[in-house]
Amino acid sequence: MTSALDTAAAGKPHELSRSLLPRHIAMITLGGVIGAGLFVGSSAAIANAGPAALFSYMIAGSIVFVVMRMLGEMALTHPHIRSFSEFAREGFGNAGGFIAGWLYWYFWIVVVPIEAIAGAQILQLWFDLPVWQIGLVLMAIMTAVNLLSARSYGEFEFWFSSIKVAAIIAFILVAAAYAFGLTAPAGATWSTLTAHGGIAPKGWVPVIAAVTTVFFSMVGPEITTVAAAESKDPEKAVVRMATSISWRILFFYVVSLFLIVSIVPWTRVVPGESPFTLALNVIGFDWASAAMSFIILTAVLSCLNSAVYVCSRVLHVLADHGDAPRWLVEVNSRRVPARSIWLGSIVGVIGVVLAIVSPNAVFAFLVSSSGTVIVFVYLMTAIAHVRLRRRHPETETRAVRVWFFPWLSYATIAAMIAVLIAMALTPALASQLWFSLLALAVVTGAWLVRRRA
Repeated sequence: MTSALDTAAAGKPHELSRSLLPRHIAMITLGGVIGAGLFVGSSAAIANAGPAALFSYMIAGSIVFVVMRMLGEMALTHPHIRSFSEFAREGFGNAGGFIAGWLYWYFWIVVVPIEAIAGAQILQLWFDLPVWQIGLVLMAIMTAVNLLSARSYGEFEFWFSSIKVAAIIAFILVAAAYAFGLTAPAGATWSTLTAHGGIAPKGWVPVIAAVTTVFFSMVGPEITTVAAAESKDPEKAVVRMATSISWRILFFYVVSLFLIVSIVPWTRVVPGESPFTLALNVIGFDWASAAMSFIILTAVLSCLNSAVYVCSRVLHVLADHGDAPRWLVEVNSRRVPARSIWLGSIVGVIGVVLAIVSPNAVFAFLVSSSGTVIVFVYLMTAIAHVRLRRRHPETETRAVRVWFFPWLSYATIAAMIAVLIAMALTPALASQLWFSLLALAVVTGAWLVRRRA
């Protein structure tokens, strides 16, 4: 049955559908927080900073939380905005929308082949096929899912996220029982936190430096602002995301990692290997490796699904503003921007091929040059928030707003700038910053050319 909203949309040739339900939006928000960055990427933070890596996650989580509050506040004040990157347009004008939009698209279009290859490498454990073939199959499946409808994307994300959430909750319950000594043969294991050099065995500098890598594992909840445009109540969806993201970060990241370093000596954590698998093995679950491989695969496919979705919607919005070819704004009979989906998928397939043919040259450059652009977009959004708040003082009475304005906003902006400075001073991360600055320069140059055209 066709809803009234869809009927209304039919009268607008480029309008997207409103088929995403509240449960889809809720799980899209959760899925944006829980990914391979938690299940695997947390190993690097623990190995570099020891148990004190928990503070790295608290700092990074606080930054993301405040930015999400900013989004919720701006969504209430400017309900016409349909995409995360478009808040920069509202704050800086068309230049901000062009630069933030294309940087945001670039970040996610590089994520597409990264996740496709990661998923293929996991599936290769079960299917004796070349990685590139499995990667292309995954691309074909996710492209088909997104071409069907926004509802099909939402359904996939609902079930992917449900698996991830269930896995995290189960892990916390099992790990807590072991840490408290209920199932551990030698009793409570809290002494593990300090038994190997203390809470911060390498000092506090690595804890601050780890914030740079931890921050990237937490980006994603802003996808809600993109998906909300296709829900029946966009404002409510964004507000719910802005008000609930804090406890999710606390619960899923900090609690689970606290239990891991309470059970497993941090010296046994190997970067690139899941600390969740290691903890479950210590507890006594011999099947932990296979189970975590499945859960990590779910996280990877969820991210791939979202990346294809976000790329198409960002292109659709850019085209609607004249910042991308106008033919990309067209939608099909199911109110899906099919042309934008196809273009993003084709670029993603090219990325998969480059990852196989030239992993240490072209593809490595793409990954490095996209690594920091998400911080640039977050930074532009935060500065836009400050400017918009000053233009609209009535925001002070909103149900969702950033507290202690403008000082908390300034502190968040300063924290993101500190992340960039820390990257510049960290040899292993400096190249990502410089290549990302090159990407920023290219997009800025493209805007100057467009403006003069």
